[in-house]
Amino acid sequence: MNTNFGKLYLIPTRLGDNPPLEVLPISVKKVIESVDDYIVENEKTARRFIKRVNSRKQQSSLNFKLLNKYTQPEELYGFLDACKKGKAMGLLSEAGCPGIADPGAEIVKLAHEAQIQVVPLVGPSSIVLALMSSGMNGQNFAFNGYIPIDKPERKATLKRLERLSHEHNQTQLFIETPYRNNKVIEDICAILHPNTRVCIACDITLPSEYIKTMTVKEWKHAKVDLHKRPAIFVIHKD
Repeated sequence: MNTNFGKLYLIPTRLGDNPPLEVLPISVKKVIESVDDYIVENEKTARRFIKRVNSRKQQSSLNFKLLNKYTQPEELYGFLDACKKGKAMGLLSEAGCPGIADPGAEIVKLAHEAQIQVVPLVGPSSIVLALMSSGMNGQNFAFNGYIPIDKPERKATLKRLERLSHEHNQTQLFIETPYRNNKVIEDICAILHPNTRVCIACDITLPSEYIKTMTVKEWKHAKVDLHKRPAIFVIHKD
């Protein structure tokens, strides 16, 4: 590591609109108090989060680099300039932990290549929390991101994940756009084996949190509405 460079802090955020310090440790507050340069997906929500964590922070002192779908690859090489000038920077996710189901991984890669020290901070990860609460194998698991929208591809993907879980004793996790959650449940019930276990973890850490593991056969008789609620799906076939 280059000791003349500032550190890159990986700053977790909330999974919903609950008070930050209900789910984040005091170390996150301390870092935000001392850091003025941030890499974020959305400046408005980042400013709001920083203000919620530390209301005394001078907003005029904050500097932001935007990392989202509009960011061009060649722009990334200048994102860590503040670190190279000896200043600490914060990489802030929109929800959960930077670099996990999050575009920040590319920045972390560049930091390592530039010999900038990377410091991950503790915070909620919906993926980890869903796995913890599923009752499924936490020794061998895979997160698969979004499953395909196309019906034949989706069916093939669900069957493939079920087969992998059975053949390798590997828990499979995936997500879907919240407004398609109910359709995913229908597809799971129609496609997977009746004895395959499925955990649905929704609104994790929020007052409306819903976490339930049942077999596909049992889910067919369940009445749950997950429309537009952030959810993670976890499956395992013994």
